[in-house]
Amino acid sequence: MGQGIKVGDTVAITATVRKRVTEDRISVLIPSYSQPHSIEDTTLHISSGQKIELTGEVIRVDEDTVTVGGKDLGITVKQNAVRLMTSHVSPKKTKAT
Repeated sequence: MGQGIKVGDTVAITATVRKRVTEDRISVLIPSYSQPHSIEDTTLHISSGQKIELTGEVIRVDEDTVTVGGKDLGITVKQNAVRLMTSHVSPKKTKAT
């Protein structure tokens, strides 16, 4: 799943809803992340056990882990817990004339 992931790529993580913490936040379980994580969510009808998709940008890649950043993210998970959405293409260099 996480093969070929590099810094700048947009990835998705499938998380499971644990419970609503406050009116605008829910607690989710993220695969290979050893603790509950809270994200902003104002959806009215959400239930425990429901799967949701979190997206973010890869900010660091190690041997078998990636760090994903975003609005509610900033977590390090195993590469097999993420799915590539959009691959980052670095800008091409141009020659000075």
